[in-house]
Amino acid sequence: MYIGILLRLILGYVRVKIEGYYIERFINICQNRKILIWNLKRKKGVELHVNIGIKDFKRLKEVARKTNCKMQIEKKRGLPFILHKYKKRKIFAVALIIVAILIYISSLYIWNIEIKVQDNEIIENIEYDITSLGLKRGVVKSKIDIDDIVNKLRLKRNDISWVGINIKGTNAIIEIVKAHEKPEIIDNNEACNIIAKKDGVIESIIAQNGTAQVAVSEEVKKGDVLIAGFMEGKYTEKRYVHSLGEVKAKAFYKGNKKIPYNQEITTDTGNKEMKIGIKFKNFQINFFKTLSKFEIYDTIYTNQNLKIFSNFYLPISVIKIINKEQKKEQRQYSIEEAIELGKQELTKEIEEKIENKNDIMGVSVSTEEHENYVEVFMTYEVLENIGEYQKIQN
Repeated sequence: MYIGILLRLILGYVRVKIEGYYIERFINICQNRKILIWNLKRKKGVELHVNIGIKDFKRLKEVARKTNCKMQIEKKRGLPFILHKYKKRKIFAVALIIVAILIYISSLYIWNIEIKVQDNEIIENIEYDITSLGLKRGVVKSKIDIDDIVNKLRLKRNDISWVGINIKGTNAIIEIVKAHEKPEIIDNNEACNIIAKKDGVIESIIAQNGTAQVAVSEEVKKGDVLIAGFMEGKYTEKRYVHSLGEVKAKAFYKGNKKIPYNQEITTDTGNKEMKIGIKFKNFQINFFKTLSKFEIYDTIYTNQNLKIFSNFYLPISVIKIINKEQKKEQRQYSIEEAIELGKQELTKEIEEKIENKNDIMGVSVSTEEHENYVEVFMTYEVLENIGEYQKIQN
């Protein structure tokens, strides 16, 4: 569709206002007769504004008569009208023709690759793998085998559960669903133990099926059997079962940080400089000096592809570089400030490892003061279900 609109832009089109009580019928007839109209805007229920190619304009007039609608040309756009307006300016006309041809040729290639991962998850090196399979900027669209790329990517990556590729205009949209590692599923008819997936101190144990192997307040290590997959009575033989139950234990998450009293910190001064460049494939033109006027700075680099439609990208990108000036200064912390800084950093690090914050039972903090630094120790006590299934090998 984008190619069709682009061709009509080159060949010329008009902006038309349609007035009448049968606007829906008018649109339906255009669709049935395959008359391409675009950029539709409706006003007041009886007024419609559309773009239509010059060649289809007469056919549109027939539809208007059939639906008792009035037509009025609002604007004329496209190469024929421009050439007519500037017919004495031959160089300008030739330049426009060349530009139009270049745009058409560029429409045959992929100039932008957009990767969308569900829930904005991170998949490492995915761009490199996609490029290595042949889907990259500058490749001819007709040479892209979507099914082949999808199959090879699925075989190459174990961390992808689904991938889809959609070509729109000169844009390749790649949608990915990341695969998450799942625990082994054991059939209810298979014998299994429940073992500890981490160290902890038992708080409660409920064995619905199987035989408990630990007691409350007992310390266990990762891999210890908590509920064994067998049952036996005084007068019955041992029989293996599928263990069922819940084992809750206190798990401990620990961390420590050394915080120097005297630190060199970097802060922004607020001064910035912006540099612009243009890139055509691998050829780049910089409109700036390579070196920054700042001695210390942080650089933000962006590369934005130019486009003329939502999914019609051009082989030209604008490079924007922003340098933020920074300065380094010495910061002297008191003991209390250093301890507080250590607690903040440890809290962030440890809580990222805890799945459910509501399971936190308590937090303990201790410190050791030294001549040049203070060391902060932090322990989180968390009540968790630490059991996981382990199949019994016969």
